[in-house]
Amino acid sequence: MSLQSLSLIDNWDVPTAAAGVVRADGTVVGTRGPVGHRFPLASVTKPLAAYAALVAYEEGAVELDEPAGPEGSTVRHLLAHTSGLAFDEHRVLASPGERRLYSNAGFEQLGDHIAKATEIPFGEYLRQAVLEPLGMTSTSLEGSPAKDGVSTVGDLLLFAAEVQAPRLLDARTVAAAMSVQFPGTKGVLPGYGHQNPNDWGLGFEIRDGKSPHWTGGSSSPRTFGHFGQSGTFVWVDPDAGCACVALTDRAFGPWAAEAWPVLTDALLADLRA
Repeated sequence: MSLQSLSLIDNWDVPTAAAGVVRADGTVVGTRGPVGHRFPLASVTKPLAAYAALVAYEEGAVELDEPAGPEGSTVRHLLAHTSGLAFDEHRVLASPGERRLYSNAGFEQLGDHIAKATEIPFGEYLRQAVLEPLGMTSTSLEGSPAKDGVSTVGDLLLFAAEVQAPRLLDARTVAAAMSVQFPGTKGVLPGYGHQNPNDWGLGFEIRDGKSPHWTGGSSSPRTFGHFGQSGTFVWVDPDAGCACVALTDRAFGPWAAEAWPVLTDALLADLRA
């Protein structure tokens, strides 16, 4: 299948852009740009870190509802951005489960918790648990599990195929990760303002009825994924049976808020045709 819609990235006002679309069976139905170019992921690091946390859960190293982070918080709270921790400070702003406070600090505490439980530095645990088994040889974590991943479109297409048809995890675990945790929780979606509710799974944002949003107007409510401030995103639309990865080297801003939904809607139209 030729996805002409991917050529839209050629018009993005960015130095470098690459994108690709993959089916659950691993079939890459289209790519554009330098798919082997390594880009800083920013917060697209979080889904990778979350997947490693779920491997640690299935291995018995941690439990989702064991204490982690601030008092009263759990691994589940940290993954779902409901621990009460501030965005970029290890400072408590709310009681666990009270508000959806998107938190880099929460993912850093999650990484520390798993490293302590497994006695393996989190970056190395991620490599052993997720990157190496999937053949993601161009991906690395070079600091914070919240934002310091580096990867390629080619590698992230491997990850996006895995999330759609899990081999590293039990499908029931992945289904839970893509289901709303702490339903009805309000909060701010970075870059898009207050959302009520602001639904998230375990490390993955869930589209539901959010508006405005970085996916498309035709994206199904079940669409889940993440975007990063470095101008990166990955989404999976279970109803469309595909996932899309787009990486750039220009910071997120109005250009992305305008261009990304246009690309997504064009891709979904192409796939339906």
